[in-house]
Amino acid sequence: MSASIKSTVLFLALLLPAAVSAQNLPHLAYVYPAGGQQGTTFQVTVGGQFLAAISNAVFVGAGLEASVVEYDRPMNQKEFNDLRDELKTLQDKRQAARRLGGTNVWTTTDQMRLAEIRDRILQHPPNRQGNPALMENVLVRISIATNAAPGEHEIRLRAPNGLSNPLNFFVGQLPEYSKPLARTAEPEIARLIERLGGTPSTNLAKTEFHVTLPVIVNGQILPGGTDRCWFSARKGQQLVISVNARALIPYLADAVPGWFEATATLYDAQGQEMAYNDRFRFRPDPLIHFEVPKTGDYYVEIHDSIYRGREDFVYRMAIGELPFVTDIFPLGGPAGAKTTVALEGWNLPAREMTLDNTGREPGIYRLSADWDGQFFNPVPFAVDTLPECLEHKPDHSPETAQAVTLPVIINGRIDSPGDCGVFRFAGRAGEKVVAEVLARRLDSPLDSTLELTAADGKRLAFNDDFDDPGAGLETHHADSYLTATLPADGTYCLRITDAQGQGGPAYAYRLRVSEPRPDFALRITPSSLNVRAGLSVPVSVTVLRKDGFTNAIDLHLRNAPGFALSGARIQENQTKAQFTLKAPPRWRPELVDLTLEGSADLAGQTVVRAAVPAENMMQAFAYWHLVPAQELAVAVNANPRPFASDALRILSATPVKIPVGGTARVRVATPSSAFVDRFELVLSGAANGLSLQSVSPGTNGVELALHCDATGPKPGVTGNLIVNILPKLPPATESTPRPANQRRNPVGALPAIPFEIVPE
Repeated sequence: MSASIKSTVLFLALLLPAAVSAQNLPHLAYVYPAGGQQGTTFQVTVGGQFLAAISNAVFVGAGLEASVVEYDRPMNQKEFNDLRDELKTLQDKRQAARRLGGTNVWTTTDQMRLAEIRDRILQHPPNRQGNPALMENVLVRISIATNAAPGEHEIRLRAPNGLSNPLNFFVGQLPEYSKPLARTAEPEIARLIERLGGTPSTNLAKTEFHVTLPVIVNGQILPGGTDRCWFSARKGQQLVISVNARALIPYLADAVPGWFEATATLYDAQGQEMAYNDRFRFRPDPLIHFEVPKTGDYYVEIHDSIYRGREDFVYRMAIGELPFVTDIFPLGGPAGAKTTVALEGWNLPAREMTLDNTGREPGIYRLSADWDGQFFNPVPFAVDTLPECLEHKPDHSPETAQAVTLPVIINGRIDSPGDCGVFRFAGRAGEKVVAEVLARRLDSPLDSTLELTAADGKRLAFNDDFDDPGAGLETHHADSYLTATLPADGTYCLRITDAQGQGGPAYAYRLRVSEPRPDFALRITPSSLNVRAGLSVPVSVTVLRKDGFTNAIDLHLRNAPGFALSGARIQENQTKAQFTLKAPPRWRPELVDLTLEGSADLAGQTVVRAAVPAENMMQAFAYWHLVPAQELAVAVNANPRPFASDALRILSATPVKIPVGGTARVRVATPSSAFVDRFELVLSGAANGLSLQSVSPGTNGVELALHCDATGPKPGVTGNLIVNILPKLPPATESTPRPANQRRNPVGALPAIPFEIVPE
């Protein structure tokens, strides 16, 4: 296990009973507050679903410890109705006893039951307006060491049956203020709680509070809600008000536009608007810079742009004379060298910094600096191995174009609206050229276009936007990419400009012009894996193929004794693949931080690339994004029926040849002859036309009949088949009918079965 994943509570070894093993895996929707100050201890509420068995919390990053305090689930409507009816019956009985005496005896048992019902209603009132995915809560006590690294971390919760998805959790250096946990108000329930002597939840149109600067404010916005944060400021102060909302929870699956779209408005004490922002450039989180005109009181008002809200509309708002970097130039530098970077922003103690890229591999890094104990916002910085140069002005036309020699990375700016950059280079007939812009992916507001022309001005290639599935936080892929084969020897020009006609000092870019550089990157999902000891679990990998790379990729684990992969090969030209990860035969109390690597042939050399763990997140009901996570965390959970390490294995030769319109049979070793009596095997995620026709007892195990329809995949198609192992349900009878759509969670999967479709 990596030292960066720290388990904070002893996780007891449990043999899972059948009831627990059938539960859904815990899923986290929000954490509130979503961060805290170094050197403090406080409580957070984690909301989500299937959290009843949570026993501990784990973090990415040293210096954070946690313990689970309690679990809370609002009662459902039936539970509430039953308790309310019983409460009324008891209250009527008590009134009758007081009025009539004699036969109407009010017992100690009655009094205790009345108190139990009262406490249950007060502590766990129903939330009829709540989203089921958010309704369960776990209270977690967190301690942050004084030397914990400031910035973004990840929190996961663990239960005996599995590990949750990660959520962002931030460590700060400023004092923090947190509003009380938000609850949706319901008039009927509120009146009952008041009658019982409790304080009902409120959903005020405006919530006001006072803070002392500098500070980080934590809050939640409910439907129609608005928060007002008051503070005192001195004349001449350069205040920065920075709101993190989407930065906390990148995507909401069931909300449009797919995140909490916060707005921030600054007012003076008389209610006069002083500043407003709903997004900083293309980022939907607000940012305000404000020079205080006179000493006095001010307030920031924050709400959703269309007044939506619910428990996962969480924000962190920093207010103070804070150092904040808005732009850097250049946006990157060469590997193995030092680069002096100019800084723009507010309250900066320095206007440049020197970055040492010695030992850095090509890629995008997050830069930050520690000035007098203050941590400013991290900014992206690109590192590459190609020669680099700066743009020279004027370069607005083919006549004044800047001459460059390929390969090269040009660091430049679109200085003003309508500006452009033109670069000329010499090319040869048949030469392949790639031009790629890095701007939006490096937090530049530039929405680039690229045009390649011949010496006579004839357009050879053009591109506006290029989708990069590796940029999981982008919803407008505004960087350009084009490739072309040069038709003749001669001079060629490449023109870059802004698609919206915008420009300014912030509109920086890095323009790579070179021959194709075939390469690949990998994303593995999900970033939290749950596997029972001795069993396998399906894993998905997405391949990001670059500059025409088509080769096959072999996958392997780095330093992972006891774990094994099956079907771990990505075929030529494939962009997605599923395979299986097998766990060691024994339960482990600690999480395991795995590293998956892919190796492939590139121009006769073997290159290795580590897979980046990611979450496949849905935005606004429709769009999917691969959002990078910090670690691939694997929970090896207890197996109530432990198998020998080789109990489940494929006995037939692979890849299995499945004929079009025909059937192939696969022999699988199983732990015992009773395996098929206890479990059902189900084919998962196979292409249309592929099916598991039957499972029958066979020599030393079972035999699977895999069928390919005549209209199914064509000959030559290859991949892996994933067969899940589900607990078999008891047969339905007239007295005990099987519930409709009864859900069963797999206990594991068979090792992946490589296949190839062949002619009939």
